Amino acid sequence: MIGSASRFPSCQAGVPCPDEAGIVDFDFDGGDDVGAAKVFAVYGKGGIGKSTTSSNLSVAFSKLGKRVLQIGCDPKHDSTFTLTKRLVPTVIDVLESVNFHPEELRPEDYVYAGYNGVMCVEAGGPPAGTGCGGYVVGQTVKLLKQHSLLEDTDVVIFDVLGDVVCGGFATPLQHAERAIIVTANDFDSIFAMNRIASAILAKSRDYRVRLAGVVANRSAATDEIDRFNEAVGLRRLAHFPDLDVIRRSRLKKSTLFEMEPTPEVEAAQAEYLRLAEILWAGTEPLDVAPMRDRDIFDFLGFD
Repeated sequence: MIGSASRFPSCQAGVPCPDEAGIVDFDFDGGDDVGAAKVFAVYGKGGIGKSTTSSNLSVAFSKLGKRVLQIGCDPKHDSTFTLTKRLVPTVIDVLESVNFHPEELRPEDYVYAGYNGVMCVEAGGPPAGTGCGGYVVGQTVKLLKQHSLLEDTDVVIFDVLGDVVCGGFATPLQHAERAIIVTANDFDSIFAMNRIASAILAKSRDYRVRLAGVVANRSAATDEIDRFNEAVGLRRLAHFPDLDVIRRSRLKKSTLFEMEPTPEVEAAQAEYLRLAEILWAGTEPLDVAPMRDRDIFDFLGFD
């Protein structure tokens, strides 16, 4: 188990480093070069449906004939659950098994085939309070480059933990071309979206990442999302209502593209395919002006 400082090698670039208190930190020397693939980072409030969105979007890209790699960036490591039908071992798991000697790993040690050929990787993360998730994401990208897997990929999707856009969990923004925010039509989700937009804007000063837009999820209406988007310069890319079939798809360890056809399933599939086509064609970067926290309360009319 990561977190025991004595089990890590001495500090050097790219390996975990315990400090004097025994807390593991990481020296990450990541960059933004992932190759020719189109790279997307998916963020949003915790529990908003980022993994469901990412997995179905991955399948949609694969249905368009694209070679897709989905990277889960959450210690919970369930991003690719519906694609692989199980919780696959994480990169941090397999690195620990070889005492953090990545040269001993093979692609099949950490890359798993998912539905319709989507390649699946779970970065994982150190136990709470013992390290930086950025090391894990960075090491994952290094391994993929080392084994030339990114050269054979058209689309990479980073599915990122909750609305955490600081420190290590902002690392995907160093690699992504476009960031997508998943939100619902409620105050908490929009508040988180605003904070995420601010963080992405800050990262865009040093990296190529830009905001692509917003996916409205688990919402019958989109009026508050649309009103906020118009005020700050965001745009809605897609809309997925709060459908019970989506909940049931996760219970069945399946994506929506594997569910029995019904009008609502086919409508959701079509919307994911439309979203994939929009993103593949390319989106103009948005000139976003996020609100201050206090202004959001006034704007959305909450006391």
